[in-house]
Formats: sequence, C-alpha cells, structure tokens
Amino acid sequence: MKKTALHNVHVSLGARMVPFAGYDMPVSYEGVNAEHMTVRKGVGVFDVSHMGEFFVRGEQALDLLQWCTTNDVSKIAVGGAQYNCMPNATGGIVDDLIIYRTGDQEYLLVVNASNMEKDWKHLNEQLEAKGYDAQLENQSDNWSLLAIQGPKAAEAMQSLTDVDLSSQKYYTFSQGKFAGADNVIISATGYTGSGGFEIYVPNESAEHVWNEVFRAGADWGIKPIGLAARDTLRLEKGYALYGNDLSDSTSPLEAGLGWITKFKKGDFLSRELLQEQKKNGVNRKLVGFVMQERGIPRHDYRLLNQAGEPVGVVTSGTMSPMLEQGIGMAYVDTAFSSPDTPLLLEVRRKQIPAVVQRPPFVA
Repeated sequence: MKKTALHNVHVSLGARMVPFAGYDMPVSYEGVNAEHMTVRKGVGVFDVSHMGEFFVRGEQALDLLQWCTTNDVSKIAVGGAQYNCMPNATGGIVDDLIIYRTGDQEYLLVVNASNMEKDWKHLNEQLEAKGYDAQLENQSDNWSLLAIQGPKAAEAMQSLTDVDLSSQKYYTFSQGKFAGADNVIISATGYTGSGGFEIYVPNESAEHVWNEVFRAGADWGIKPIGLAARDTLRLEKGYALYGNDLSDSTSPLEAGLGWITKFKKGDFLSRELLQEQKKNGVNRKLVGFVMQERGIPRHDYRLLNQAGEPVGVVTSGTMSPMLEQGIGMAYVDTAFSSPDTPLLLEVRRKQIPAVVQRPPFVA
C-alpha cells in the first residue's frame, strides 16, 4: 500500500488506519460522531493526499478538456474552479472531478484516488485519438492535500497567509505562501458542506504545514478528522461518491448531474447519447431518502414500493449524526423518484418505512 507524506503523523496520533484506494489512510481518531460534529460546528483537518493531480497544458488544453468533460470548461476564469465529470463512450461516468484554471493555457484536474490510473489512461487515449496540441502531466505523487473544513476555518487559518480567507469566494483559489511554504494552492472548496479550504502543498512541506495548521487552530479547537466522518458529512449534504453513487454505468442525467451537462458548449464524448436521454427521459434516478422509523440504510439494500415490489437499490447510507436519523441515496425507478414518495427499506426480513427527500438533508 502507498502512504501519504503524513502517514507517520496519523500513526503517532493514534488514528485507526485502513486500506483505501491503494493507500493506508486514517479512518478515524476519536470517533466518527465526535469528528463529524467538530467539522459541522468548528474546524477539522482531513489528509486527502491520496487524491490525484493532473496538469493539462498547451494551445489546445481547453479543447481536450471540453471534449473529455460534460461541463463548460471555457467558463472557468484563471483563479477559478469547476465541478465536472468525464463521460465514457457509453454515457457512463469515468470520474467526477474538480478542474482549476491555473493559467491562460494550464489547468489542474483533481481526480478521485480510486480512479487515478483509469482517468490517466482515459485522458491519454482521448488526447491521442483527437490529436490535440496539449500535454498531460501526472503530479499525483508530488502533492499533499489538506482539507481544512468547518465554519471556523477562515478565522482559524488567517494568521498563516496574506490571502484574505474570509473574502475568498466559493470555488475560487489563490496561489502563494501558506504556513511559510511556497507554491501552495489555497482553494475555497471542500466535500463537507460546512465551508473551509483545501490546501495543496508539495510533499516536502506537508508535515510542516500540518503542524502549523494545528498550532494556528489551537484556540478554535481544531482536530484531525478521518475518512469515516468525511463520508457522513458529505452524505448529509447529498454529495455523490464515486464508486457508490456514480460509476461507469451511471449516466450524469441519471445521477442528477444535468446541471453540469452543457449541451450548448459544443461536442463532447457521448454528447448525442446523453442528449437522447435528456429528450426521452431516463428509467432511473439518483434520489435522497430519509428513514421514517429506526433503521440504517446500507449499500446494496433494496428499496420497495408499498406493494413490496423492488423499485431501487441503496448506493450510500448512514445514521446522520446531526439528525440522529437514517439517511441515504439510491437509484430508484423514475416513477418513484419524486419528493415525498413513500418507500420501504428491506433490512433482512423487515420492511422499514422511508420517504424520498431532496438533499441536502442538513442545511
């Protein structure tokens, strides 16, 4: 297994380490619920250095990205970021990702760790097939990524940088010094829905920056947070997770990502197929749902209609620490996808009432 540059720090803090996407990663420190509430109410730090970083440069870098993604990359200004997804040739999703525009003809793609090799192969195959004047560089092994998340993040981190964190707009970034380290990307993005920043630093600066972050955040009760709380936090906001809610066989329109599928931008991979789906509708949709009685939905549990007939499958589920209620996401037949539609969650031999609810589950 691979290890992040902060692996020894996590071990010294007593983190419970687990294999994840080929890395030995911290899943929890003091417990999921406590870590979850730290982020919702204060500030916490995730090591998400397992994520992949690809740079795309050249005269036709934009053309390559427009072809390989569904969103309109031309709308990103230098210093801006965009949520996007890469479709495959059959209308499924290769990966969802964030694209940063770091220069006039340079972009940074941040991809999911579990898809890194697949994404790299896919991008290179498309580059070769289309013959664009662009260069790809995989810098994934050279960067560490700290997600400093929570409503107190800007205040707690301000002493570490000259960038005015409180005024940095959502989905924008700055580049410069942070905690004494050079060449740092300070991005107002995250996967928790509680505000905060993602800090991209060269590996050699990672441990120094981590220590400075905790020194600066001490008065705000800053704590390290593991991947288990990252999952409960994103699920309360209804953020999709690749491998659960998104896959090579789910289309962006089925997954509720029509808002990042821009047909007016011009041609892109699977455009005609997806446009046909938009015209004719899809047979299933990704929905959120909440339990009406005690019960925790889990991946692959079946959802039934009131007659007890299967109409969907759970893709993500948990007990919400904020709501103290079971919540989940599932693909269901389109006829059962409207908010307030009653469903039954099949848990072993029990059928527990649930109802479709549009995320976020927590404001």
